[in-house]
Amino acid sequence: MYHKEMKPFKKDFLWGSATSAYQVEGAWNEDGKGPSVQDVKEIVPDTSDFKVATDHYHHMQEDIALLAEMGFKTYRFSISWSRVIPDGDGEVNPKGIQFYSDLIDECLKYGIEPLVTVYHFDLPQGLAEKGGWENRATIDAFVRYCDVLFDNFGDRIKLWLTINEQNMMILHGAAVGTGESSIKSLYQQNHHMLVAQALVMNLCHKKLPHVKIGPAPNISAVYPKTNNPADVEAADLYTAIRNWLYLDIAVYGVYNHQVWAYLEENDALPDMEPDDLAILKSAECDFIAFNYYNSSTVEALPSGTERKAGKKDQQLSDSQEGFFAGSDNEYLPYTEFGWQIDPTGFRTTINQIYSRYRKPLIITENGLGGFDKLEDGKIHDTYRIDYLRNHIKQMNLAVTDGADVFGYCTWSAIDLISTHQGFRKRYGFVYVNREDFDLKDLKRYRKDSFYWYKGVIASNGKNLEG
Repeated sequence: MYHKEMKPFKKDFLWGSATSAYQVEGAWNEDGKGPSVQDVKEIVPDTSDFKVATDHYHHMQEDIALLAEMGFKTYRFSISWSRVIPDGDGEVNPKGIQFYSDLIDECLKYGIEPLVTVYHFDLPQGLAEKGGWENRATIDAFVRYCDVLFDNFGDRIKLWLTINEQNMMILHGAAVGTGESSIKSLYQQNHHMLVAQALVMNLCHKKLPHVKIGPAPNISAVYPKTNNPADVEAADLYTAIRNWLYLDIAVYGVYNHQVWAYLEENDALPDMEPDDLAILKSAECDFIAFNYYNSSTVEALPSGTERKAGKKDQQLSDSQEGFFAGSDNEYLPYTEFGWQIDPTGFRTTINQIYSRYRKPLIITENGLGGFDKLEDGKIHDTYRIDYLRNHIKQMNLAVTDGADVFGYCTWSAIDLISTHQGFRKRYGFVYVNREDFDLKDLKRYRKDSFYWYKGVIASNGKNLEG
């Protein structure tokens, strides 16, 4: 739809950016922190581990000051479960609590609203060794962990996120470091996470009635490869599997009917306790947070057709014989790292979510990874500015369409280690002087996008040209 005049973003719109603990903090075994699955997993060849990362643990005050200089209204970060409870279900680590308390206070000092993810791909290794999310006991451990967070930080954090990209952990577990499993095992883990999330949302509402909590999946519009009805049907099913399963439960407390039939067909229905469905039904999120990088395109994959081999990457559509197959979209360009770019799909995705659920929306990740070059203390990342500008324009169109969007976070605030491509793939507004195998001095440099985003925030999204 064409609009003659754009509606402004809300006056208190939350402009910010995001990181995750294991990708930015470093200090993987300092001050009582236990190992997570990310600390011990097999490293992607030719990339570094997460042990030092951006060393945010030791540069926290400097980093938050840089975000404040940009004018951030919010900062989305995750809390490391194994920094707070080293083995996942044992003693609480006071030094871990202190670090996050200091981080929260540092944000509030500058008027930056903390937007906190309690779980971002980094299950404590102690729980993984007991079966991880396939072990139902992990539900209780997660609820207790969140209870500790609510007790310690609930007076200062108004916006909570439960599980980052749960759908990507199920669809692409190997890509995000959570391992390969059978489809039955994956959807058993998924069910336990959904029950845990419902219990935590209820706990949050009971203990902290003044705060709000929501999920943070990765959601994208799914296009059929052609207008062949078989491709349209495949895209509809993949949309349900990739997107609606997670949001239907967070909002309505029920399993999506198409996904349930898909799991039946694949002998992958999860084992449940008698009260599980009632628990899911009892909980409801206050808002929907979601990450968007690009759209998806799929085509039908009839039974007997050879399954397409593809990269293991959470932004590439999966394939399932007899149902659907991921496909490239000939109309979309690519980033240097092979992800397609679709700003228009961002508007479509926002409108699809809002029309289906009528919940306030906040975008918690959106960004471009590139090969940034430091030259004479400067980084000219015009490609990142172009990507973000085009997506913000489409977000503004969605707001003008009538979608209730109250915040936007890019990925990422500062450079961090990519889950797949190590430190060479940079996303941040702040350049960190290190390479995959050379830590250098870890000095921080402001990129051109730093100054551009500062202008975007100062103008509440009106000044996109810089």
